[in-house]
Amino acid sequence: MSASASSHRSRVRSSTSRRSAPPVPPLPAPPPSRFSLLSTSETSAVVLSTVFKVLLFQAYHSTDFEVHRNWLAITHSLPLSKWYYDTTSEWTLDYPPFFAYFERCLAGFAYIVDPKIVELTNLGYSEWSVVAFQRSTVIVSELVLVAAVLQWARRSQKPDYPTAFIIAVSIILHPGLIIVDHIHFQYNGMLLGILLWSVLAARADNMYACAALFATLLNFKHIFIYLAPPYIVFLFRRHCFTSNGAFQFDRLVELGLIVVSVCAVSFGPFILAGGFSQIPQIISRLFPFQRGLNHAYWAANVWALVSAVDRVLVRYLIKRGWPIAPEALTSASRGLIGETTFGVLPSVTPGITFSLTLGFCLIFLTKLWFDPSYRRFLDAVVLSAMTSFLWGWHVHEKAVLLFLVPLGLTAVEDDNHLRAYTVASCAGIYSLFPLLIKPADVGIIHSWIFPPPPHWFWEEASKTVANATMSAAAETCTQSVIDGVVEAGCSLVEAVMEDKVVQPVVEASMEFLPLMLTSLYCSVGIVWAWLRLSWGYLRT
Repeated sequence: MSASASSHRSRVRSSTSRRSAPPVPPLPAPPPSRFSLLSTSETSAVVLSTVFKVLLFQAYHSTDFEVHRNWLAITHSLPLSKWYYDTTSEWTLDYPPFFAYFERCLAGFAYIVDPKIVELTNLGYSEWSVVAFQRSTVIVSELVLVAAVLQWARRSQKPDYPTAFIIAVSIILHPGLIIVDHIHFQYNGMLLGILLWSVLAARADNMYACAALFATLLNFKHIFIYLAPPYIVFLFRRHCFTSNGAFQFDRLVELGLIVVSVCAVSFGPFILAGGFSQIPQIISRLFPFQRGLNHAYWAANVWALVSAVDRVLVRYLIKRGWPIAPEALTSASRGLIGETTFGVLPSVTPGITFSLTLGFCLIFLTKLWFDPSYRRFLDAVVLSAMTSFLWGWHVHEKAVLLFLVPLGLTAVEDDNHLRAYTVASCAGIYSLFPLLIKPADVGIIHSWIFPPPPHWFWEEASKTVANATMSAAAETCTQSVIDGVVEAGCSLVEAVMEDKVVQPVVEASMEFLPLMLTSLYCSVGIVWAWLRLSWGYLRT
């Protein structure tokens, strides 16, 4: 009798347990065989992304919006030879030729929508027609990135397709791209899409396409030159040497011809239109070294930490009566672009930043030379982007996207990548919050960031943790504490950004202190993620 009752209670508990278990959402269906056909999951992701970005048309936009409108006017109204000489507006054309051609193509459609958009003297034009047009061009051009990440997910071996699809969606809906492209206004999605297509070509062992795509990218935006070293080493070592170590000069010539051909298509029309004097003029626009070490509000890098230390020392010495050079009192903390002068610490020159960046990159490139595999190459690209961001000269806060997006492709590679991705994403996205001027925009990004991540993303990532040894588990516990401190501090960053912490006590001369504290704290997280990735890269 008792055995029967026990069996009945057991069945009841089992039934109750089954009823109370949360429903498990279905995994994404396998993709169609043809890339031109999208699965239901892929279509839903693209539609959701597009609808959300259309709703941001009325969001705040920065001066970059007028920058690109002026470039439409320059390329439409002036002959080719005058594009890089025009100074009608302070927002002169300072991107490479391919981007100028891209603006010229858009200008043709802009003229159809509203001819006033492309009037050269119509500075500050911001009617609804230009807002809708330029916002739409960002969405359409970003399809280059959408196609790249969906293709990456479809051909992914590790992780499997469901996990890779979630990573692809997280990139399509990346909060950093939402902030920089669809609120602040830029075209980073399209450019990062070209980067990922070159990475896909490397994974497919198509070195010619990889070289051509990266050369094309450099002629769209020169900031990607920071990623050139791993590309050069990978292409040279992987393609120009046989498995026996024999050097093949003809393959080097082939790669060189591809790169030269792309550059000829880019710069050739300017030489034909205005002679070789066009080249130095374009170069002077692309590399304005007269700017200071830090951008206006400090990117979250090493120099933000150095500048903060110098500011503290300056304040301390002033109270002690020590003489400080007048130009050093506000040089690094005035919120303006210009020369950066330290009051106590030694001044940093472009040569110093270049040497440090190159030195760290050479360490990573040495490892890549002896192991020119795809995964080693992808890690080297991410680390080169992070190194240039942390140690480079006059780095913009928006450059954080150069490593956050490709880092997402490695997020579930192992526990080290996952933790570095989590901390870097958290710190990197919050470092972009100063670009959000209106409180409503901040609320939108909060609602986009905080929903819990899909369950099978973390399940895939946690497989490596389940197999960890006890010593590795102890190390993971220690690292988790540090990771948690970095991530938890973002709530404090939010309070600082809303002026709830420092505003009541700061002096009138320290109006940029909240923004600087944001950069300072976020730089700690990005430096920590860089150290994690560097150690894992060199140790394996």
